[in-house]
Formats: sequence, structure tokens, C-alpha cells
Amino acid sequence: MAFVDYLLDKQGIDSACTVVQIFKTWRILVHYMLDEDVPLTPNIVARIELPDVTPRVKVALSPGQVAAVAAAMRTVAPRYEALIWLGACAGLRQGEAFGLKRSQVAWKHDLLHIEEQRQRGKAVRLKTKASYATLPVDHFLIERLLHHVSRFSEPEPVSPGAERRRRARGYVEPPDEGLIVTNRYGRPVLISDFHQKWRRAVKQAGLPDRTRFHDLKHFYTTTLGGSGKHDPKTVQALSRHAKFSETWDTYAHPPLAVEEVMVTVFGTAFSHIDTPAGALRNGATSAARASDVS
Repeated sequence: MAFVDYLLDKQGIDSACTVVQIFKTWRILVHYMLDEDVPLTPNIVARIELPDVTPRVKVALSPGQVAAVAAAMRTVAPRYEALIWLGACAGLRQGEAFGLKRSQVAWKHDLLHIEEQRQRGKAVRLKTKASYATLPVDHFLIERLLHHVSRFSEPEPVSPGAERRRRARGYVEPPDEGLIVTNRYGRPVLISDFHQKWRRAVKQAGLPDRTRFHDLKHFYTTTLGGSGKHDPKTVQALSRHAKFSETWDTYAHPPLAVEEVMVTVFGTAFSHIDTPAGALRNGATSAARASDVS
């Protein structure tokens, strides 16, 4: 109990949720020591009162709100707009969207191969076994990604003066990892940078302050489930949840789901958005080149 009291009083820890997560990690360690016969006081983790955690309130987004935050991101940080469409139209978690590569998109077949995520810029394993998937997506999303790679396949150019200063200090260009979305320097997106841009886009779009990127995954599942085009188990598969209860309790894996799935509901949901057809055609050429290089 003294450990929990210490965490509650520790400066810089202002969230009950953080205290609970630290305690859970500590409890796992203690259980491991017990399994290894490390001598410990009996019931060392018993009868400890944890602080109450206020449940996170999910924000139910409409297609109009998703389009609004995407438009806002287009002005705040245009390179990051594609992340919003990946969350809303493919149900990708934040790290999965950061880690998606051009080579993992079957451009002609409307498929995403979800194989890794990025944390602190590094490639790491996905959340669960159910997270690994070949995911059919609406062609609307493929068009958005084509448009993105046609514009943002390279780092942003710098001025001649900045280029000279880079050379003077031995600046090394980042390797091309084939990521669909990178920061303006061509490096993997960091959560701190994206979170700052996300908060600005949310405010500019007029969405509730508590809106999180993960609410886009909720939107993805509810849009699939409410369309009437997919049965509940297919919605679970597309949402890549290991348990059916998670699909309905939280936000509603495919191997290439049980049926020959073709997703079209997001093109319908966002049919009011103008698509820059010419830019998309140019994007298709650029993406095809990138795919050939990969």
C-alpha cells in the first residue's frame, strides 16, 4: 500500500490511470518472483486499494466530423492527413498507421497487409496476434493514399542556407524505409509530434477536446456494423479483435475474412467529399513507381 501512496504523492504523476498501470506492472513482477520461489512476505499485493479511474468517454464521430478533422489536418500538417483516413477507413491504431509501408499496400486489389507498428520511430510487434492481417479496404481509402504518396514521397526541401548548415555539421539523410507517412524530414512519425498536430486539428475542426485518434477506430467499426453489408463476425474480423465481446463493447482479424469481403461503405459515407481526380491519377503513377522500386 505504501508503494501506491508513494505513486499518488509523486510529483508529475497526475493520473489515476497511470498509477493503476504501474501497479499492474509491479504485480506481474511480484507474481514472477513468487513463481521463481523468491522469498517474499505473503499476500504482498493483496488488500491494496487503488484510486478510482474515471472511464474514458468515447467520442462517437460522424462522417462529417471525420472529414472536418481531416480537412483541419490538411492545413495544420498536410503530411499527416493520411493517418486520419487510415484510422477512420481501415481501423488502424496509431502505431500501425505510423508503420504502414508502401510495399504493404496491394494498390490494385484494395488490400493492406498489417505487419508492424512504430513506437518511438522503431518497428515493433503488433498489439495481439489478431492484429496481423491482410485487410480489405474501401477503394476510397486507396485513392486517398495514392493522392498522399503522389505529394509526400520525399522529405520537404530546405533552403540553400539550411542545406549548407546541414553539410557543415555532417547531416546524414534518413534512409528510405518505404513508410507511407513520414515527418517533414522523411523520418518515422513520433507520437509527440503527431499528438501536438492532432490536438490543433481537433480544435480547428470544432470536435470535443477529449477526441482521441482511437475514436477513429470506433468510427470504423460502427460504420461497418451500421451499414448492414457485413455480418457481426465479419465486422469483428475486419476490426481485428480477438474476442467478439471486444467488438461490441469497445468498437465493433482478417486473415482475408471468412467471406470474399469487399468493403465499400466508406466511399458511400464520404461521398460528399470532392476527390481531386487529376491528382489521384498522378498519385497512381507515383505509387506504381514506388511499388516497382520496393
